[in-house]
Amino acid sequence: MQTQRKICLIEDDDIMGESLADRFDLEGFSHDWHRTGAAALTALRLRDYALVISDIRLPDMTGDVLFEQLLTEQRSLPPFIFITGHGDIDTAVRLLKRGAQDYITKPFDLDALIDKIHGIVAPEDASGTGSLGCSPVMRQIEAMLPRLAASAASVLITGESGVGKERVAQALHQLTGADKPFIAVNCGALTESLLEAELFGYEKGAFTGAVRTKKGVFEQAHGGTLLLDEIGDMPLSMQVKLLRALQERCIVRVGGETPIPVDIRLVCATHQVLQEAVIRGDFREDLYYRINVVELRIPPLRERSEDILPIAQHLLAEIADASGKPPPGLTPAAEHAIKAYRWPGNIRELKNTLERASLMSDGRSISHDILFDRPAPPLSGQLDMAGSLRDYLNECERDFIVHALDGCQWQIQCCADSLGISRKNLWEKMRKLEIVKGSDAD
Repeated sequence: MQTQRKICLIEDDDIMGESLADRFDLEGFSHDWHRTGAAALTALRLRDYALVISDIRLPDMTGDVLFEQLLTEQRSLPPFIFITGHGDIDTAVRLLKRGAQDYITKPFDLDALIDKIHGIVAPEDASGTGSLGCSPVMRQIEAMLPRLAASAASVLITGESGVGKERVAQALHQLTGADKPFIAVNCGALTESLLEAELFGYEKGAFTGAVRTKKGVFEQAHGGTLLLDEIGDMPLSMQVKLLRALQERCIVRVGGETPIPVDIRLVCATHQVLQEAVIRGDFREDLYYRINVVELRIPPLRERSEDILPIAQHLLAEIADASGKPPPGLTPAAEHAIKAYRWPGNIRELKNTLERASLMSDGRSISHDILFDRPAPPLSGQLDMAGSLRDYLNECERDFIVHALDGCQWQIQCCADSLGISRKNLWEKMRKLEIVKGSDAD
């Protein structure tokens, strides 16, 4: 039976349950909400879920009893994420050893939970090619693609190297017809003479080595999409020829004389700021306006941290699929390190890092200390790495409270209200976690 992209939520607290259900709706996740373990057991026996999120404390049974009961039935279980209070952490750790996916402690960061969910299950409204990301800016770009697909407008995709510009171009192409050709060429990787032959093709005998007639990428992409990557690196003389081809919608092969009509959707990409290149005289202004009917700017990973973990999970699955092995998981400390690092090389650097870490890991999980081939970025300003899962969770909670206190200028009542806990509870946490004003300044 095919697994449904639906979340099973098991939570008897109405306020927490409504908060989670509302956020799932906003994120596009289909879900069933069960308030008792018995109701959840019945549902889990009748249908497949992509993920189960369960409170450990339920009115009729505990979450660990529910999990153990399903295990004894020798069912193929979906991933389980347990919601726990500090008093139930030992139970949660035992559940991890029994096969649970993860756990979160109250009060938890809802955005962090959504990041975990995106790494496991795709939203219902995601396209068949896969979501571009869960950050607001990538969702906005993804929402624009169907409108762009319905028009013939040229699209310019900008952003730093490695941010996934070609992936966005492919997503646009999929919406215009996956059965049509998608051809990409890197304009900065070829000399001028080679680039002209690559774009427009050549006739037999046009130059030394031209032993046969060859179609260029314009002809190869006829009826489909042509991606001109790094168009900002194209020589000025080639820009003139490209502009003519775009205006006339036909090309002439090198060494040929016959105009050949071409029907393409043009997508260009560059890491350069073309407006500045136009001012410098390195890029033709008329070509700039021809290719820049619509511009899509892809932000670097450091500006969309919500996308980092889902992209990492997707890359790990691809790496594992290529090797024929199950994908390794990321330890909580490794997840923290991945989100904390700024990734100057963006997705390309992330993929390289995960490929190396997959080779160095035991095959089951990737830990924080083997994630980087250089000294790993610290988990915070206090600890260089998590000595245990409990230490890691305490540190995350400590950092969260310190940032909340900073946001409230260390006004205890204000901070307690923002965290949704009592003033006494906040004082107890500060004492337990040794939070003192002045010692935690950045």
